[in-house]
Amino acid sequence: MDVPVTEEQIRTLAFYLWEKEGSPDGRSQEYWEKAWQQLGSDRSLAELDSDTSSV
Repeated sequence: MDVPVTEEQIRTLAFYLWEKEGSPDGRSQEYWEKAWQQLGSDRSLAELDSDTSSV
């Protein structure tokens, strides 16, 4: 079964990765993308946005 990745999971992993690498300024998108890839999601950010806005 393919379980969708939530925005909260991505945010949590991105924060962890950011802290682990010394909390560099101005690289939030980079860490978001790294987390997204590590969680194995193939959905686009646009799909995620449309899913969360319809709730």
